[in-house]
Amino acid sequence: MRLTLVRAAGALAVLLTAQVEALAQRNAVDSWDPSVREFNSSSGTSAIPAETRNATLDGLNKILSTSKLSAVDRTLYLGIRAYQLSRVGREADSQKDIAEMGKVLPSDWQVVMALTLPALAGGGDRAAALRTLDNALQRKPGDPSLLVAQSQVYMQLADFQRALGLLDTAMASATAPGDRQRVSYNRGLANFNLGNYAQAADDFDATLAGRTNFKAKQWPLLWRYAAQIRAKRDARATLARDVGGESLNEWPGPIARFLLGKSPVGELEVAAESDEAAKRSNGKCPAAFFIGVDAVRRGDKQKAREQFQLAQARCPTVSELNWAAASELKRL
Repeated sequence: MRLTLVRAAGALAVLLTAQVEALAQRNAVDSWDPSVREFNSSSGTSAIPAETRNATLDGLNKILSTSKLSAVDRTLYLGIRAYQLSRVGREADSQKDIAEMGKVLPSDWQVVMALTLPALAGGGDRAAALRTLDNALQRKPGDPSLLVAQSQVYMQLADFQRALGLLDTAMASATAPGDRQRVSYNRGLANFNLGNYAQAADDFDATLAGRTNFKAKQWPLLWRYAAQIRAKRDARATLARDVGGESLNEWPGPIARFLLGKSPVGELEVAAESDEAAKRSNGKCPAAFFIGVDAVRRGDKQKAREQFQLAQARCPTVSELNWAAASELKRL
């Protein structure tokens, strides 16, 4: 049930986020880019014109007026409306939607919100996302899913120290293996960006526990490699041990093959542009980042800077690779 919920909520959140932002762009009086607006924690104001905000809420109201929505879908749309209501200062109504989420999907409403809010924050108003998550945590204090979501929004803001504190709190309350995996992975990201490379490597190692297939292990393995390189550990030997005889043909396998010295950089760059899975997931973004990591391993700071700058240009601002590239550039 939890895996199905994650897939459904994640897909719907991405879809609706795209719809909302497309609507905003069509109706906006002035051109605006929600992904680069400065965070304003004091006012929480939004650059979206009032008519666009109202249209978005009208659309959500129409969707929620139907009786045909599944429990997961209704919970998802309630969470998005709670966020939109917070954006326009209707906090009491936002809190009512959060309460309704708990009635519709009692066991997993918080998971739906945790999957949805960071994506909405990245395309809109991060202050509103944080307020909505604060309200959710008042109803379910210490919930690891909600704390992870808050940490992700703070990492979008490059406040990695605050994110780390939230993740430490989340780890203390996480009892389910899946929750501990998610907390460890995100804590690894926070530690990496703070330059706590040894701790980051240990966090990524911890998140590998319980992953039963190689596909699920690949990204944690790559992140652990990056952290171990920066911690001056033997990252190649560890990666080679854990890859073993697995095929590295399926993306992001070509990144691991390159890092292990089994293929040249040109082959990775071709794969990032031609592999179907890589094209669907913007493979040129992680390719640039990990080519930069390899340059750090070799002591080529100029190449590392060039690749991390390229990663910043290729990776969206909500991407963990964008954050890491920015953090690494500050330390080179």
